[in-house]
Amino acid sequence: MAAAYFDNGLHNTRAIFDLFVRRLPPQRSYLITAGLEQVLDYLSSLRFENQQIDYLREHHSFKHVSPEFFEYLRTFKFSGDVCAMPEGTAAFAMEPLLRVRAPIIEAQVIETFLLSTINHQTMIASKAARVVASAGGRDVIEFGTRRAHGTEAGLFGARAAYIGGCLGTSNVEAGHLFGIPTFGTLAHSFVMLFDKEDDAFRAFLRVFPETATVLVDTYDTIDAVKRLARDFATSIPAIRLDSGDLCQLSKQARAILDEAGMTHTKIFASGDLNEERISDLVARGARIDSFGVGTELATSYDAPALSAVYKLAGIEDNGRITMKIKLSHDKATYPGAKQVWRFTSEAGKYVEDRIALADEDAPWSLSGTGSWRPLLERVMTNGRQTEARSHAVSSREARESRLANLARARERAMDEMKRLPDDLLALKGTARYQIAFSERLIAEREALERSLA
Repeated sequence: MAAAYFDNGLHNTRAIFDLFVRRLPPQRSYLITAGLEQVLDYLSSLRFENQQIDYLREHHSFKHVSPEFFEYLRTFKFSGDVCAMPEGTAAFAMEPLLRVRAPIIEAQVIETFLLSTINHQTMIASKAARVVASAGGRDVIEFGTRRAHGTEAGLFGARAAYIGGCLGTSNVEAGHLFGIPTFGTLAHSFVMLFDKEDDAFRAFLRVFPETATVLVDTYDTIDAVKRLARDFATSIPAIRLDSGDLCQLSKQARAILDEAGMTHTKIFASGDLNEERISDLVARGARIDSFGVGTELATSYDAPALSAVYKLAGIEDNGRITMKIKLSHDKATYPGAKQVWRFTSEAGKYVEDRIALADEDAPWSLSGTGSWRPLLERVMTNGRQTEARSHAVSSREARESRLANLARARERAMDEMKRLPDDLLALKGTARYQIAFSERLIAEREALERSLA
């Protein structure tokens, strides 16, 4: 695509692209956006190395491409503008999560990275929000790197899960890079290494006396809890249940611990958990303080992909925008640079979103009192990030800024969940949020449809 644009003299044509999700997955009534930080880092540093250019030059598909194109790649960088919903924002189908305005060759080259990054992290953050909502105020820890689709997916999945509301992760690299709280427990293999289970417990507690979570289900769960309560006094920070009837086992374990005066010892549960199983445990009165969720969260097991797409919405020439649409069956788009407006009631609940052209104001009125606000914010201008982090002069400042951005994203997501209509939080996901298109945007699309007929 880039070579075709360049050799046809089109590479400086300025284009507008929207990134949006066509439809929500089954059992989903909302999304929580994530991945923008990595997108901006990528756009800020995007370059072609000599070895990469040489590879393209020698590729059989490029044998008719001009030498000038490969010289152009040597100085390639992203010089466009980006508007986006901040990470942690609640979003819905057909709403632009991100808008790019740039020379078309630049806007096209970045498509795959933007889609893979926003798709993946938004998918995991949305799943995490559902899991956390199901826990009824109990903590949820992301435990899924070993089941993620690669270590990088595990790393950035941990980041997205934290935005979605998880308290922390078992991925220590995510803790190192992103400042996410990390948690770990005693493993079955450690217990099995010792001839006696109690010797394993003592050895682990000797190293981690204040933070140990002791895994008690290697052999006999209740027998192990009884021995801990009898022989280890009150020195156990937490125990972990990983199999069996977690509800019944948690009640039995809690009674044993409390009777021994170990009321401070927490009960942590894991074992193929998801939002439905957690909701059921909470409803049945399980005495579980926190949950570890792995496979179901790291892969968004029930809905492992989003239908996010990146589509041309307009071409700009001397300040004049020629709008573009796609009319394919079930894949039609809306034209032009767009903005998403959200109406919040006086009670602080979200009521409706309107997708409009970017130069439209918010003149709409709804019954009752409340206010409209735009969701897409300018985050990059002429290839430079607009936030304070872009001006960091040291690695320490950059890290501190990155951690602050992540903390804000998580806080934003938690606030968004409180503002969503209650019926959207149901696990079955049959409710739908009210989304409309502005009259002007509809008219522009209809005019284009007539001109293309």
